[in-house]
Parts: sequence; C-alpha cells; structure tokens
Amino acid sequence: MKDTLQYFFDKDADILYVSQGPPRADVDSDEVGDGVIARLDPQTHEVVGFTILNFLKRSDQPLPAIVLPFKTELSLTS
Repeated sequence: MKDTLQYFFDKDADILYVSQGPPRADVDSDEVGDGVIARLDPQTHEVVGFTILNFLKRSDQPLPAIVLPFKTELSLTS
C-alpha cells in the first residue's frame, strides 16, 4: 500500500528508515540535509522515503527538534 508510512530503526547503526509504502530498491538518493537522505522515485522524482543517520545521537542534542524538508498529508485508515 503506497499510502502507508512504514519505518524501520536499525539500533546498531543508529539509522531510521521511513518509506511511503513498502521499501523499494529502485530509488535514487539525495542528501537534503546533514545526514538526512531523501529517497526519490527515479521516474517521477517524488519522495518515496527518507533515511536519518545518527538518529538517536540527534536526540541527545538540545532542542529545537529536527525539521525535515518534507511535506506530508496524514489521514486515518480503517
């Protein structure tokens, strides 16, 4: 389902992976911020996921929270 948001946290590597729908292997990557990588559909260039490196280490830093350069729409599914 493309409309679902899936995530996986790799504790050993301290990396958070987030995908719109199931993770895909056929994507392009673009670093859009310090350790924030957007995964893009190679044909439409739409964001289909993102990766955050050093995820927990970032939480040790003082606020403000990390602002990601992504826009999303949230809705409930039944």
